Amino acid sequence: MGKNIDIIFGHYELEISRIYQMLYQINDIIIGIIFLIGSFFFFSDTLTYYGTWLFVAGSVLMLVRPFIALTHHIHVSRVYKQRGRHSQEK
Repeated sequence: MGKNIDIIFGHYELEISRIYQMLYQINDIIIGIIFLIGSFFFFSDTLTYYGTWLFVAGSVLMLVRPFIALTHHIHVSRVYKQRGRHSQEK
């Protein structure tokens, strides 16, 4: 039904997006590894304490995800506004 409209204002915006996408993916990989190891730790009574802390760490990293996306949005918005000011000065 609706179509996405991408506003691209040059190479700089693409580089910014690539950096944030990479950070997002690295964070997701770390989250997956932490939760997987934490899950295996729950098979042993002696490792349950450490497994719990891994789940807490994974949960904190889950909270980092929206901050990465929000920071990306703010960064792109600032660059877009800055480029708009420069184009008005010309």
